[in-house]
Amino acid sequence: MRFLNEINSPADLRQLKVEDLQEVADEVRQYIIDTCSIIGGHTGASLGAVELAVAMHYVFDTPSDRLVWDVGHQAYAHKILTGRREELKTIKQPGGISGFLRRDESEYDTFGAGHASTSLSAGLGMAVARDHKGEDFHVCALIGDSSLAGGMAMEAINQAGHLKSRLIVLLNDNGMSIAPAVGSLSGYLNRIKEAQSYQHWKEEIGDALESVPGIGGKLRSVAKSFKDAIAAAVLPGALVNELGFKYIGYVDGHNVADLVKALEAAKKVDDGPVIVHALTTKGKGFPNPEKNYYAYHATGPFDPKTGLPYKSSKVAPPSYTEVFGRTMCELMETNEKIVALTAAMPDGTGVDKVLEKFPDRAFDVGIAEQHAVTFCAGMACEGLKPVAAIYSTFLQRGFDQVIHDVCLQDLDVTLAMDRAGIVGADGPTHHGLLDIAYFRGYPNIILMAPKDEAELRDMMLTAIEHPGAAAIRYPRGNGHGVDISAAPKLIEVGKSETLRSGNDATILAYGSMVYPAVEAAETLAKSGVQATVINARFVKPLDADAILAAAENTGLIVTVEEAYLAGGFGSAVLELLEEKGIQDAVKVVRLGVPDEIVTHGDPKALLAGYGLDANGIADAVQKALNASAGKNTSRLKVA
Repeated sequence: MRFLNEINSPADLRQLKVEDLQEVADEVRQYIIDTCSIIGGHTGASLGAVELAVAMHYVFDTPSDRLVWDVGHQAYAHKILTGRREELKTIKQPGGISGFLRRDESEYDTFGAGHASTSLSAGLGMAVARDHKGEDFHVCALIGDSSLAGGMAMEAINQAGHLKSRLIVLLNDNGMSIAPAVGSLSGYLNRIKEAQSYQHWKEEIGDALESVPGIGGKLRSVAKSFKDAIAAAVLPGALVNELGFKYIGYVDGHNVADLVKALEAAKKVDDGPVIVHALTTKGKGFPNPEKNYYAYHATGPFDPKTGLPYKSSKVAPPSYTEVFGRTMCELMETNEKIVALTAAMPDGTGVDKVLEKFPDRAFDVGIAEQHAVTFCAGMACEGLKPVAAIYSTFLQRGFDQVIHDVCLQDLDVTLAMDRAGIVGADGPTHHGLLDIAYFRGYPNIILMAPKDEAELRDMMLTAIEHPGAAAIRYPRGNGHGVDISAAPKLIEVGKSETLRSGNDATILAYGSMVYPAVEAAETLAKSGVQATVINARFVKPLDADAILAAAENTGLIVTVEEAYLAGGFGSAVLELLEEKGIQDAVKVVRLGVPDEIVTHGDPKALLAGYGLDANGIADAVQKALNASAGKNTSRLKVA
């Protein structure tokens, strides 16, 4: 590669001529394709932002000037240009660099980003801090058109227009989030594109008036109010001006020279914020990107010539996501009150299948989790049974709405929390480790987790039939291959399931930890330890009778959960024992995730590292028994 191998920092990039930058972008794009074809990654998302990254680092004096990226999965080119070219080969791999933005990874990552719609708030905060300290640097916040629709971004725009601080917003408009963009804002941006002919006409008229000898300047000034009135009526971009922003656009987001000109013009705006509107194509340069919008947003390894994933000969069980989508369709066929929705993740949650089959009863609300929850609440007020499929980590953004708008009003809303637990390569911003704790503390909601995909189907029916708020958490990835042909059946709310009986210890497992707990018990049995295994099913309400009986029978309870220990399932069990006054008579060992940030990596390896596999569970039981017997502890060897 003629240029890329010599670019080890943005300073090296800025030594080049503008006319060389397009070739740089081409080399960066090919480097991303070559790398992601081997290890996978957020391929399509990053390919669409290559020229944006090149232009920004060329125009702005980074890291002195601050570039703030939204989400972060579109920032692979940014990483390549900021000294992490060779490290890109480790992205999202165990021990490698993050797939998103991390302040502790690079001085060029000015703000950590994993969730959408944050860059404008963060960028505005930096701009205000700059002004407060009397410093002088530029702040450029990049945001996508779908992220711009997020309520947080709108709040930032509202304040930015009021404060008049210097802030440059680069709008990456590709008409997509992970799926095609939805909502009226997307239509508004399309109307801006269509209105460019008026913008050009307005400029030509202004230039003609000003050319009149002697009075041209006055004529143009007088005509300004007339032109602005026309703009307010026919030009959607006028809304941007009304919000206190200057508008530059639109610009071809894949023409680096044009982007450089637009960003240089934006730097000259010194009396308030400015939006540079760039049009891009998601997956630019990816082989055959038109075939599947979802598939090339984030990919596994693929054939760089065709863009098709490498086929595996292994036939895997359906994923929990697939089972959820299929079951929703079945349940909606027999109950017209059921509606489904997602927040910009139709494919990732299985709602895409529901959208195809029931287009009038399924909704993609865009990147708007807060709205999604209260939207459900409104439908529930009128007798519908809404089911919101949202990743556990993203539902955190709608926490207040679940409490205030759903639980407080005791409304019939079902929350299907996909990707609960350790999700793997996407790392800290995407692990779903908090949902047990953040919902346990409020009345009027039941919380459950299935041991396998068949139980997920039963829990979906149970949650929908329950006359109030219900939340189900289930993991990313494939199920266990159990039979799911039977129709879903109701589960008694708060009723656990005893899978194995023993007198030496009780393993209370929740959700994804049930199968490892059974395996651990089988291993313990080989060494003469007989453990009871209980599939808790519910963390709220707990099956108090079963837990208390087990405590009396064995005197040792080991709780296992794929979540943070603080405020989690194990804490609920301890609270139950304290409430009954027997906490001193029962030994409790809680297994889960400790109070630390969980990195990215292979989920199985991460779980094993926290003792959340069969080996770790068996070892914890054996140690607890040894300690109780006053023996030396020794690690149990598991075959």
